[in-house]
Amino acid sequence: MNTMIKDGAFRKSSLSRKPGLHCVEVAHRDDDTIVVRNSKIPGDNKLHFNRREWDAFIRGVKVGEFDI
Repeated sequence: MNTMIKDGAFRKSSLSRKPGLHCVEVAHRDDDTIVVRNSKIPGDNKLHFNRREWDAFIRGVKVGEFDI
């Protein structure tokens, strides 16, 4: 499952396009690192994940592990 844009270009979540919602962007780098940032503050801290960590996160999201 590769839904990232190649070579470090960030892609915004479709849910973040609605006014007032948090804006999350994700990029997939050539070294297979996944980078997540806040699109409202793109120069601020970013989260970096390796492929194994990212896949585990996505699995958790799909089963509701992080629902609040």
